[in-house]
Parts: sequence; structure tokens; C-alpha cells
Amino acid sequence: MKILFLRFCRLAIGLYLMPCSSIAQTAHNPIIFADVPDMAMIRVGNTYYMSSTTMHLSPGLPIMKSKDLVNWQLVGYAYDTLATVDALTLNNGRSTYGRGSWASSLRYHNGTYYVTTFAQTTGKTYIYTTKDIEKGPWIAHSFKPAYHDHSLFFDDDDRVYMIYGAGKLKLVELTTDASDVKPGTTEQVIIENASTPSGTTGGLPAEGSQLFKVNGKYYLFNITWPKGGMRTVVIHRADKITGPYEGGIALQDLGVAQGGLIDTPDGNWYAYLFRDFGGVGRIPYMVPINWENGWPVLGVKGKVPETLNLPANKSLLPGIVASDEFTRKKGEPALPLVWQWNHNPDNTLWSVNDRKGHLRLKTGRIDTSFVLARNTLTQRTIGPDCAGSTRLDVSNMKEGDLAGLSLLQKNYGFVGVKIDNGTQSIVMVSASSGKPVEIQRIPLTKKIVYLKAACNFNDRKDTATFFYSMDGKTWTGIGEPLKMPYTIPHFMGYRFGLFNFATQTVGGFADFDYFRIHDKISDS
Repeated sequence: MKILFLRFCRLAIGLYLMPCSSIAQTAHNPIIFADVPDMAMIRVGNTYYMSSTTMHLSPGLPIMKSKDLVNWQLVGYAYDTLATVDALTLNNGRSTYGRGSWASSLRYHNGTYYVTTFAQTTGKTYIYTTKDIEKGPWIAHSFKPAYHDHSLFFDDDDRVYMIYGAGKLKLVELTTDASDVKPGTTEQVIIENASTPSGTTGGLPAEGSQLFKVNGKYYLFNITWPKGGMRTVVIHRADKITGPYEGGIALQDLGVAQGGLIDTPDGNWYAYLFRDFGGVGRIPYMVPINWENGWPVLGVKGKVPETLNLPANKSLLPGIVASDEFTRKKGEPALPLVWQWNHNPDNTLWSVNDRKGHLRLKTGRIDTSFVLARNTLTQRTIGPDCAGSTRLDVSNMKEGDLAGLSLLQKNYGFVGVKIDNGTQSIVMVSASSGKPVEIQRIPLTKKIVYLKAACNFNDRKDTATFFYSMDGKTWTGIGEPLKMPYTIPHFMGYRFGLFNFATQTVGGFADFDYFRIHDKISDS
């Protein structure tokens, strides 16, 4: 018995000390079943950081943190607002859906963190720097032009570059602090047509550049999308940053593509990539890498594995999405990091302090369209199922006001309360046809109503249903199921939104008691 006990102890200790690569596969792809596209990733010590695209949302350029490459939490944003122009403030009928800030690049160099992006909306490239990536503050620099899908790169000789472009990839040198283009520098083409390895013409030209240096060689990751084919990872390799580059297809499976390289402290390598997955958005995957003849070989026999030798996935709540009771202790931020405004907010027209435990959305102008109304407060939907609910007090809404809970994208839908001719009604509106249509209207005699939206992203069903309740317990469906296609004009997965806007008279307000999100659809 004593011998068996000792053998058991040795086995237990051995398992405890066993490196990550020896533990049974426990993580599952996708690692994040939510819209986190265009990832850039670094490791500093045993901590990983990731940036992503959120385009027209504010604050923007999110920073996430992980200890295991699987479970991530938001720790900050590089900026509160990108710029103040009509398209970002939803003024004069302008918007920047599908634009704003795009694919970022994330680096750590000589004790400073750099995260960069570019925006068609402003025609600029943006550089944000900080000594503390989790707490900031971030220092901003910008310059023209907007270098498309660029990769910031610090070489071993401390020279700083950006590689950018689509199809034809170019190189430009920056100043040593990466705050501007180096005076006198000349842009040069390093790859005439980076899509060539895919062997076809047409489709999406190679873009999404991310450059890495491993054992003295340069590796450039790109995505290309051959016409009639699928999203494909292409990798080029060179001995000098200026080339010449040789390239080939690195992965062509499930449309999982665009990203780069990351290594673990114990010497394992992965590619971080993402997949277009319908209405929930573009979702991250991890793909193991083996090195053969100086090339990174992606996947398991050329395929994206369902499981990984990494720790198990935990819930995306509360690291990526979270419920909010809108109660704030002294010193707490007004809004947790999971929230982002649809475009730049008007900070004079919202509060979590005017009424304790409530988000108050006030009206300050007349709007004719939900997608052009300011101060819609949003957070991601998540897959494969999710539901969001709120308790709405409509006591102080004015004639023509419309407030409620939405699923925001071009083909949006919402359930809310509308004031018409002094009468309150619960309405369900669907823009599935491309234009908003009121599907159902129900009289409301009370001042408090509960609203819920439930999303089903299983097997790309991409449908949502809306509900209302008078007591928060018994729910009644309203309207019709909303089909949630991913549309390029908005270029983003569907997001829950709390909103209130005026169509006739300003000065009203709506109070939201809470927003609660669940990672499953339930009757409660």
C-alpha cells in the first residue's frame, strides 16, 4: 500500500510539473466566440496582450490580457475618441460605419508599448504609446497618409518600419520613436503581388500584414481571399527586411486566416487568426505551429484543430462581456470596459449618477434614424447563444421619443417603447429588409417595462427573438425573428445596445435599471 501511495504521489507531482504541451487537450476553438477581429498579439514575460478592431465605436482600440492564450479580459483602450469629425459624431447625417480605425499593430520595445492603427475616416495613421499597457496613459501621435493594414516593426538595429498595402506591399521607415515618417525616407515596394502564392487572380488581394523576426529571418503574414475560394494564410520569408521574399500558402482551412505568430514561455508556437462567422462577427482561433526547414507549418495535417494543448476555455463573462447594474462605488469608472458607444458620445446627455443605480439617456436633438442617433451604448453579442435584458423606466420620455434594447448592425432590430400622440406603446422594429419596419405594437399602461433579446448563432442560424415583460419573470414574444446577416457596410458583429432618441421634442430621458447578459438562452 505504501509503495502504491508513493507511486501515486510521484505521478501527481509529475503531472503538476508537466509542461503545458504535455497536458491533455482541453482548450477549444474558437478561443473567443465573439467579434474580436484583426488581432495583434505580443508576449511580455508570461503575460500576453492583444489589440483588435472596433472601428466606429468609442472608446476604441481595445487592449486585452491573458495568461494562457485562451482566456482574455479587457484591460483598457488606446483612445477615448479617435477624432472629432461629423462622421464620428453622427452629425449632419454622416456616420463612419464600416470605417473608423481598422487593423492595429501591437509591439513592445525598450520598455514602451506601441499600438498603431489607421483610419479611412480621417486619412491618418495613429501611433499610441505607453509605459503601462494596463493603466496608461496613452500618448497619441498621428500623421498622413493612412497606411493600410500596416505592421509596425522594430528591427535589431533599432530602425523602425511599417509594412503596409494590399496586393502590392510596401515598406516605409519611421522615426526612432515611431511618431512620424522618417524625414527623407522613400516608400519602396518589397513584394509586387503578395497574392501570387494562392495561384489565382481576383478576389481579395493580400493584406493584413504582420511582420516577425525569428532566428534572423523575416516572416510576413498576410491574408488573401482567392475569387471563388476561401480566406487563406500566405507567409513570405526573407533574409533582409527589404527582401527578396519567397512565399507560399500556409493555411487554407475553414476560412481561418489573418493574424500572426506568438510563442509561449516554454517554447511552443501558435498562430493567432480569425474566422468570419456570420452575425456574431469575426471570431479568434489559435492554431499550433511546428517549424520545418525554417518555415512555420500551421495546423494539424493542414487543418485547424478543434482542441488545443492549452488550458480550458472559461466563460466570456465578465472578461469580454458583462452584466451591469449601473451602481457605482466611489472611485469606480462611470462605465466598465465592456461598454462602447456607437460612435463618439455626447457626454452631456448620459449619466449613471443622476439616478442611483440607473443609466440615464437624455435627448438633446431630433433624430430620424436609429443608426444615426447618438449615445447608443453597446457591447458584443457572444456565441453560440446569448441573451440580454433590461428594465426600462419610461416615466420621463416625451412625445416622439423611442427607447429600448437593440441588436445593432445594418439589418438591426429592437424592442422598445415609443410615445405617440400621448400614448405609450411597446414596439418591435426590424430592418431585416434594409429599412426599418414596425412589426408589432402593443399598448403600454405602466411606466416600467422589461425588455429582452435572445440570439442564436449555432451553426450560423444567426437569428434573434425579442420579448417584453411586465414583471421581469413572465416573458412574451413580440414581433418576428430577426435574421442577422453580417453586412460589409457595418463590418461588425451584432451588438446589444441601450438607446433613447427624440423624433419630435428634446429634453426627455429614459432610465435603464440594469443590463444583464447570459451566455445561454433561457426563459428567465
